[in-house]
Amino acid sequence: MIASLDFSTLRDGYAQGTFTPQDVINSIYDRIAAMGERPVWISLVPRDVALERTASAPRGPLFGIPFGVKDNIDVAGLETTCACPDFAYTPERSATAVERLEAAGAIVIGKTNLDQFATGLVGTRSPYGIPESAFEPGYISGGSSSGSAVAVARGLVSFALGTDTAGSGRVPAAFNNIVGLKPTKGLISARGVVPACKTQDTVSIFALTVADAAAAFDVAAAFDAEDDYARTAERRVAPSTSRSTLRIGVPDTPEFFGDTANAELYAQVIARAQALGADVVPFDFTAFQNTAKLLYQGPWVAERLAAVKEFARNRPDAIHDVVRSIVLSAETISAAETFEGMYRLARLTRAAEAHWQAFDMMLLPTAPTTYTIADVCADPVRLNSNLGFYTNFVNLMDLSALAVPAGFRADGLPFGVTLIGRACADATLAAFGDKLHRSLPQIQIGATGHSLDATPQYKFAASPPEAVEIAVVGAHLQGQPLNGQLTERNARFVRTAKTAAGYSFFALANTTPAKPGLVFDGHGTGAIDVEIWELDAAGFGSFVALIPAPLGIGTLRLDDGTSVKGFVCEAHAVAGALDITAFGGWRNWLAAKA
Repeated sequence: MIASLDFSTLRDGYAQGTFTPQDVINSIYDRIAAMGERPVWISLVPRDVALERTASAPRGPLFGIPFGVKDNIDVAGLETTCACPDFAYTPERSATAVERLEAAGAIVIGKTNLDQFATGLVGTRSPYGIPESAFEPGYISGGSSSGSAVAVARGLVSFALGTDTAGSGRVPAAFNNIVGLKPTKGLISARGVVPACKTQDTVSIFALTVADAAAAFDVAAAFDAEDDYARTAERRVAPSTSRSTLRIGVPDTPEFFGDTANAELYAQVIARAQALGADVVPFDFTAFQNTAKLLYQGPWVAERLAAVKEFARNRPDAIHDVVRSIVLSAETISAAETFEGMYRLARLTRAAEAHWQAFDMMLLPTAPTTYTIADVCADPVRLNSNLGFYTNFVNLMDLSALAVPAGFRADGLPFGVTLIGRACADATLAAFGDKLHRSLPQIQIGATGHSLDATPQYKFAASPPEAVEIAVVGAHLQGQPLNGQLTERNARFVRTAKTAAGYSFFALANTTPAKPGLVFDGHGTGAIDVEIWELDAAGFGSFVALIPAPLGIGTLRLDDGTSVKGFVCEAHAVAGALDITAFGGWRNWLAAKA
């Protein structure tokens, strides 16, 4: 059995030959078999399939790292259920985030349980069972990303994808003693994710350490033109402020709903932050609290209905009763009420600006308290609302967040805190969050029993100062035989695009593996699918050195008017070659001739 699934342990084991990725995969499936699939998992990749994929996985930055996927995120060939069996469908293509992780060598194990349609912070709203706290049977695991958090905490995967609209990527992290990274909205593509609130959703990451969460994020995050809400962050620079001392905001009158154990631990965390050199700035939490209340009012309840409206109206009996009552309540919300809610959010966001002038980030309890499963089932709406007290406002105000473990109560349940920053402050949060996590005495990672001290600290990785973008069109695309030449050089997938008009595309003869040739002749219809990747200067140089004639690197014009370095072909090589321009791309041609 593999001791720990943190990234460092796996990478060291692979490098030293102590164990292989196949050993890790077999160990995971043995653990799952011993525990039972439910209620943590909704579906699993068959063991033999996972082993086959492991054998051919690209040797990228996440080579051999196993992960789970919340079951509202598509994985090709596995049902997406959103924890609603009658809603299930089987996608032919994985979500962009999953594609990027697999292209970096990570291995999907299966789909994890959730609060149905990602509606809830409790983890009790699923017909596939209720995942319990990894530390105390009978207590909630948090939701909606319940299965993802428990899978990481129990050492069944190295990391897992969740989603976060109201706190679903943070509350389960706190309740299971793991890290929950809720990135700035739009940095990780939501293409292939069944939305809860499309304007507020983000894919989140659960991991055992901040360094592991950040490593997964660095791979998953990239602009995706197929996501209407994707955004491009400014190039990453070293996390710092313009001041010598970090200023951290804390509520002047924190709310714990009578939970004195959490209140005591929170005070200890604040003291540790001060010991790390931070200035603590008390502030009035009212504007943020009032924003949190908006999430289950007006526009954003209507948005939950918009995500599944036909199914909800035609099959209300198939939806969990609590989820149904929330979603269908939007039937009576008027357009005027929707705009009034949006106006109120704008006013509250403007009011909060004064607070952001006083501090660089917030340090909040992730959840004010916790509950038993029995308590939540008896009072599902009110208690769920209590859990979102410190989380519901974050996406509405376009903020970044990182949840980290913060100690244990006398009853053995974990407590967690969340660092919250402005949009695109993700790296700054990670830098301080890792220090805060490591300030705990003798802390274990998840419920694994392994020590955080045995794992490496988070190290910020700035974007390459001389990064070069390159467009690939054939055998170097994700999933194609030469893609490893990119991932081995730590290339980052940036986005998909299409060529401008004037390009013709040919299937070259007598090439191994099969390759296409892209030629600008002024006559072709263009619109050829390309993938844009980014390499540092050294990686770009060594990559170009691998390219055989008649292929080369030139400057491609894209259909959006921009230009990028990319694959071109010498004109003589396409004489007599099959013109496949009409297929619009290499994958389309391969599928057509299969």
